[in-house]
Amino acid sequence: MSDSIRRPSVLLRATSMGGVLLCIGLWIRAKSVSQEERGNAERRALFVGLWPAQLWLIADAAERRERRRRRPWPR
Repeated sequence: MSDSIRRPSVLLRATSMGGVLLCIGLWIRAKSVSQEERGNAERRALFVGLWPAQLWLIADAAERRERRRRRPWPR
């Protein structure tokens, strides 16, 4: 089994970084559309830009849980 499948924090961090790239791509694309459609395109880019921070925080929580599971029993 792949290590990233066993460790969801790795997958969530990669998804977070993908969200950053998607946001940048949408923002660049917003600059190429007509003035009438630009507001909607910019709002879409900003909405997608909210995802990476949340995914990163979920990855942090998953990583803490993974560490707790690997840690031996408390003494």
